[in-house]
Amino acid sequence: MTLKVINPFDQSVYRELSFDTTASLEKKIQAARTAAQQWREVPLAERVAAVRAGLDHFRTHGDAIAAEITAQMGKPITESHNELSGFFARAEHMLAIAPDTLLPEKLPHQENLHRRIEREPLGVVLNIAAWNYPLLIAVNVVVPALVAGNSVLLKHSARTPLCGEHFQKAFDHIPGLVTHLVLSHDQTHRLIQDPRIDHVVFTGSVEGGRHVHQAAAGRFIDVGLELGGKDPAYVAEDADLAFTVPNVVEGALYNAGQSCCGVERVYVHRSIYDDFIEKAADALARYQPGDPTDPGTTLGPLANRSAMGVLDYQVKDALQKGARLVTGGGPLEGSTGNFYRPTLLADVASDADVMREESFGPLLPVRAVDSDAQALAEMNDSRYGLTASVWTRSRDRAEWFAARLEAGTIYQNRCDYLDPGLPWTGVKDSGRGSSLSRFGYYMLTRPKSIHFRTVPG
Repeated sequence: MTLKVINPFDQSVYRELSFDTTASLEKKIQAARTAAQQWREVPLAERVAAVRAGLDHFRTHGDAIAAEITAQMGKPITESHNELSGFFARAEHMLAIAPDTLLPEKLPHQENLHRRIEREPLGVVLNIAAWNYPLLIAVNVVVPALVAGNSVLLKHSARTPLCGEHFQKAFDHIPGLVTHLVLSHDQTHRLIQDPRIDHVVFTGSVEGGRHVHQAAAGRFIDVGLELGGKDPAYVAEDADLAFTVPNVVEGALYNAGQSCCGVERVYVHRSIYDDFIEKAADALARYQPGDPTDPGTTLGPLANRSAMGVLDYQVKDALQKGARLVTGGGPLEGSTGNFYRPTLLADVASDADVMREESFGPLLPVRAVDSDAQALAEMNDSRYGLTASVWTRSRDRAEWFAARLEAGTIYQNRCDYLDPGLPWTGVKDSGRGSSLSRFGYYMLTRPKSIHFRTVPG
């Protein structure tokens, strides 16, 4: 049985890979167990140096890796190179904070006692990575997991498996340390239940996260879930529209809107609503679908052809509930690529599907509100809680929202960005656990208490 990787721009078979057999998977699990047992004994400074050296593979082969990402999931080549830059930034930050974060914590002195808290590696970490940011999502786990003393089994998305190959090649000088897997859903389900897996991190849909959580049920291991979002933006009456509009539009359309923390619904104060819609229409017009290998292309195809049907449904549902189609709507006719036209919807009802459920495409639904209080209520009226952004000149207003918004990250005058110094986390159906920052290390280690009585008797 083989896995066919389809190029979403021309529908050609880009690569064909063999699925792991029962025998090959067993061999990989055993190698990962052995590697974890040996790697944890390596001093932290040496682990940091080894991981930093492994990153050189991505520097040496950066152009080829970027081209492969574009061919596998359709991201414009400039955005693939941007992802590489973000990959290194996140990796270097996690390497830099490792010595202090993983340093044993000594408790205040007590006579004849020595007490400290160690951070112990978990063992074998199974990382199930999504396709929309195949380097960034994987590096969030791989680098801190390795630095903390774990080994990693990396099951990449069926749309971007070649990225998994590169992670394995980067560390293949240590057998079993990072292992690329090509598995079916059933194989993955069984692997999660394997007692030799010590921790699971999944990035993907809410439904996928639910399956992963259920597969791990009955086992006393932690499961990190980085799931979907329906991230709101509020444009307050004092917002700088010349700055806000292009940034909100980019937050909705970057990577063809295929970002879990992209802007998926916008609330605009009624006093500036018409001006916002006019400027947003002009901004969307600058995004043109095209060949993703062309450096001038600003909008690539959707990775999944079936996603166009979801977007079409959401647009039609919004229109039936009173929305106004300002621009776009519908697939790009006459193209073999999975292109959906950049779409701006105005006057969208709060109960429209496009305001409730993930779009994961180049849609920008906008709704007018009369006050900050109404904006807050509508922003929180969601089963998701990944990020939320407030566009205002007022720090006080931003702080008021930050104290009340139900989301893992609150932005002022920014969106769709992960700062590696801050924990990446969600609430509600957007997931559980954290990656990046020192909290990313805490998720990939366990505390061990050291309690010595130094003078017996």
